[in-house]
This record gives sequence, C-alpha cells and structure tokens, in this order.
Amino acid sequence: MSESKLTEGNISKGIVGFLTPILISSLIQQLYSTVDLILIGRYVGAEATAAVGASALIITCLIGFFNGMAVGSNVVTAHIFGRADSKDLKKVIQTVWITGTVGGLALMVCGLVLAPIFLHWMNTPTAILVTAVNYLRIYMLCMPGIILYNLCSGILRAMGDSKNPMLFQIVGGVLNVAGDILLVAFLNKGVEGAAAATFVSQTVAAGLILIHLHSKKRTVRLHFGYKDFSLYSLKKIMLIGIPSGIQAIIITFSIIIIQSQINKFGVPAIAAFTTYYKVEMLLYLPIVALGQAVISFVGQNHGAVQHDRIRQGTKFAVMWGIGMTAAISALLLLNGEFVMRLFSDNEKVISYGCQIMMITFPFYFLYAIFECLNCEIRGKGNARIPMLITVFSLCVVRLAALGAVLKIWQDVRGIAAVYPFSWGIAVILLIGIKYRMRKKEETENRLL
Repeated sequence: MSESKLTEGNISKGIVGFLTPILISSLIQQLYSTVDLILIGRYVGAEATAAVGASALIITCLIGFFNGMAVGSNVVTAHIFGRADSKDLKKVIQTVWITGTVGGLALMVCGLVLAPIFLHWMNTPTAILVTAVNYLRIYMLCMPGIILYNLCSGILRAMGDSKNPMLFQIVGGVLNVAGDILLVAFLNKGVEGAAAATFVSQTVAAGLILIHLHSKKRTVRLHFGYKDFSLYSLKKIMLIGIPSGIQAIIITFSIIIIQSQINKFGVPAIAAFTTYYKVEMLLYLPIVALGQAVISFVGQNHGAVQHDRIRQGTKFAVMWGIGMTAAISALLLLNGEFVMRLFSDNEKVISYGCQIMMITFPFYFLYAIFECLNCEIRGKGNARIPMLITVFSLCVVRLAALGAVLKIWQDVRGIAAVYPFSWGIAVILLIGIKYRMRKKEETENRLL
C-alpha cells in the first residue's frame, strides 16, 4: 500500500515528496505529445505540426469538464480519507468509475462525429484541415482511457498515493515512444501513426490503474460493476467538479479564440505557438503538479480540521513555486533557440518561438502563485470562487487585452503579452480574496 497521511509529519518534506511523483507522471504524460511533435516536425513537416496544434486545443476543451470532475473527486476523496471514513470512500470510488466510463465513451463519440465542425470553427487553414481531422478522430479513441486514468489517479493521490500513477504513466510513456518511432519514423504513417501510438499508451495506463484499484491488497477496492453507485457522492463531487469543469472549458474556449487569431498569421505562426506550448510544459507541469499536491494536502488537512497546517503548507508551496519557476524560466531563456530547434528547423518558426518565450517566461512565477492560492481554496471544498476569478482574469481580461493589443500591434508578441498580464490580475484578485477569507476565519474563531 502506498497510501499516506498528509495530516502529520514535516510539511515541506511531505509536500515535496508527494509532488515529485506527480511531476514525473505529468512529464511522462506530456512525453506522449512532445515525442509526437518532434517526430512529426522532423519526418513530416511544419504543416503537419500545425495540424496537430490545431487539434490539441479541441482535445483539451473536450476533456476539460472531466478534468474538473477529477478535481472534484480528488477533493471529496481527500476529505473522506482525512477523517478515515472507509464506507464513504468505497461509494466515491464506485461512483467515479461509473461516471468516467459512461462519460469517456460519450465524449469519444462526440469527438468522432464533430471533429470537422470544431476545426472549421477555429479557422483552421484549408492546407492542414484534412490532416487535422484525421489526427483528431484517431485521438478521440483515447478519451475513455484518458478520463478514467485522470479520475482514478485523482482518487489515489487524494489518499496520499502519487507513486503508482507515476509508474503506470512510465509504462504508457515507453509504449508511446516506441510506437512513435515505429509508426512515424520507420513506417511513415504521419500524424495518424502518432495518434495511434498515443491511443495504445493511454489505454494501457488506464487499464493498469483500474487493475490496481481492483487489487485484493487494497482495504477499499474498486469493483467492475454498477453496484454501490451513489447519487449523493456524485452530487458532492459535482459541487466541486462542475465549477472546475466549467472553468476549464471556458478557459480553453478563450484559448481557442486566441488560436483563431494566431491562425490568421499563417502556418509558421501556428507551428511556432504549437512548439512554444510544448516548451512551456517544462514550466507549466511542475506548477500543476504543485497545485495537485496542494489540493490533496489541503483536502486531507481540511477533513482532519487542521487549519494552521493548511496555512503553513500553502505558504511553503508558494515560495517553492516561485523559486522553481524562476530557475526553470532562466534556464529555458538562456537556451531558447536550442530548445526550439529540437522541434523544427524552420527559421521563421524558431524566431517566432523565441520571441514568445522572451515575453512570457520572465513572468511565469505569477502563474505559480496563482495556482497555489487557487488550489488551496479549491482543496477546502470551495470551487466557485476560484472559477469566478479564473474565468474573469484568464478569459474576460485576457480576451479584452488581446482585442486592444491587436488593434495597435499586429504581431505574435502582442498575442504573447496578454498571458502575463492576465496572470498578474488573477494573483491580485486571489490575494484580496484570501485576505478577506482570513479575516472572516479570525472573526469566527473569536466568536467561538
């Protein structure tokens, strides 16, 4: 058993030890698409890279709601685990399994049927439309596996187990790399081969995590049936998961709107942003891993009613996030051209990518602060406030800024500039909300 209590012991050691496997797991998962992109860029070309980029945001949007549900299942499970209630824990596990299975299949069908319509909405250039549709449709077959893996890994992490999800992703990552090399580099199957390799790897990772949850060694096991489904547990998950899912979908829609503006700059700009997003993952994934650690840490301690420990843990996470992000940003900025050349040998793509990095990476520490504060509030079971702040700052403010900037600066750097601006607004709002919540808690404690 790899379950662990985050309600006791050294806080900094507990958080870092917990987030490290999450980070490795995220990096392995990202390896799927990064290897796809490198091999496609080298063996197929810039237009194929752009086709993958045009499809990627649609994929993110489609799974956004269920990623929010994964947050809901994580928080609810962490609260239950923190108060040591095995009966409720069993109900949550069964409910998540059924919801993920049905939802994953429904999403797969939706993506297969509507792929061409989605890509038309995004102003995808005609030159890459057919390739993008083919890639997206094959990738849609991954949806049941992706959703079940994300939901079930959220359950394990809520119980303090971040190692097993990592191990299952490593297995999937090895299969994905092998499949990419075989199908793209040797058999010349193009983007369709890359998508097929991802399907195999994601499905295997999901199968492994389900088998682990079903293991007889576990005190609370998953049973592959439809018994013990709990509407009450689903309602609790949805109270957190729906706002988180709506947040993810709206953010992705805003990114799609931004992508439609990027598409107007032509294939080199599309390929540059697609490549930049892959490089950005070296910053983004450690921050997301830290946020997931904060949610599980806060969730367990909230269930165990240890508010001082929550405050200490969040403070450490913010400082760790700032330091980690500053170090990685500096390293990437010093080696920006080299990193871009790993993905493409097109000089215009490389130039655009380096310009984007120079604008966003120096301010990426703001996103680390935002993620930690956001996840602390969510970990306590309040998803509405994080949703409102995130939607306002990362959607409304960002799109308004984009419209204003592009009127006076028709350049990819103008698009890049709206990202750090919106992060700063989000941090200011969250600090204000945190201050008000702290004052309210202190007032309530005095009254008690």
